[in-house]
Amino acid sequence: MTPTSHRVATRVAELVQQRRSFVQATVVRAQCPTSVRPGDAAVVLADGSIEGFIGGQCAEGSVRTAALGVLESGESVLLRILPEDGEEFPATPGAVTTINPCLSGGALEVFLEPMIPAFGLTVVGQTPIADALIHLGGALGYAVVSSHEGSINDEAPPAAVIIASHGRNEEASIRAALDAGVGFIGLVASQRRGTAVLEQMDLNPEERQAVRSPVGAWIGAKTAEEIALSVLADVIKAVRLEGLRPPKAHSTTRPTTAVDPVCHMAVTVQENTPHLHHNGADYWFCNPGCRTRYAEELGAA
Repeated sequence: MTPTSHRVATRVAELVQQRRSFVQATVVRAQCPTSVRPGDAAVVLADGSIEGFIGGQCAEGSVRTAALGVLESGESVLLRILPEDGEEFPATPGAVTTINPCLSGGALEVFLEPMIPAFGLTVVGQTPIADALIHLGGALGYAVVSSHEGSINDEAPPAAVIIASHGRNEEASIRAALDAGVGFIGLVASQRRGTAVLEQMDLNPEERQAVRSPVGAWIGAKTAEEIALSVLADVIKAVRLEGLRPPKAHSTTRPTTAVDPVCHMAVTVQENTPHLHHNGADYWFCNPGCRTRYAEELGAA
């Protein structure tokens, strides 16, 4: 493992521990002349910043733009970066091709894998149903946290909170989840008791919509395990069919994109992206060479 690859591997572990979304980019093919080798890697963060080495400035720009798309879709992609006169690849599912006229003649294939934190689920309570929710939720691949008192991690709030405390701290747990921006709050209670709890809280319409009581799909459940299964079925439906996503503790706006007026490449605008302001218009470029050429054409050099 090269020093750069080692740093990237260490950084990947840190980002996973911090439950941050990013894309891991790995060179799987490099046709000379190129500045990278197979195995070279980098991570692309949600703000478009790149850590590691994935090629020169133009190749890096192609990777950045494609990686941000991968982060939105959640689907892995094989990115083929070809020179302007390179041999064309047939279109195949899971692969995209971009023509990079700035390449020095080589070609690259980079595997882009989105690394998205596991779905966060907080279970409130010390009851048989809470225990069953923790067990089944873990088996489904959720990042389950047990919260006996109903506290919520504000730094990395979960996507869903299930309150199965049987009357203990229910109102405080609901309020903590609402204040954290959680979009799915399930109260395990009878229809009558659940309604009484929510009426006492005087929630606004938006808050009331986030709280589901009684929570769980109707399957005739009787045991703690069956009730937990019905509740998790409701959560799965919200994720798969209703688009439930975790709240963003630190919202990141996707960077602006532009088209290089010289080589017509898509450019993701960063702080250090070559830029030209002329006659009230702004232009961004994939590399300083394109900027210099366009400035000369405009007489703005």
